[in-house]
Amino acid sequence: MQDKVMINDALSMAKGELTTYANVIAECANPNLRSTIQQIRNNCETSQYELYRLAQSKGYYKPAIMADSSDVQQVKSQLMGQ
Repeated sequence: MQDKVMINDALSMAKGELTTYANVIAECANPNLRSTIQQIRNNCETSQYELYRLAQSKGYYKPAIMADSSDVQQVKSQLMGQ
């Protein structure tokens, strides 16, 4: 299997895991279990970012063009209800 396919598959899996962790954390009533799952999620986020950087450095992944500061401020204002 090609490196590109393996890295992109791993990135997709990590994104799916992060979504699952977010849903589980939101529904978790046990504080100790919630904290443990948050730690696992944090580790998964770190791994996902490392995979992203690897994919980007090899040219396997090209992120969207970065928004300028005025676009970021506009979205921030909308999300904050201002």
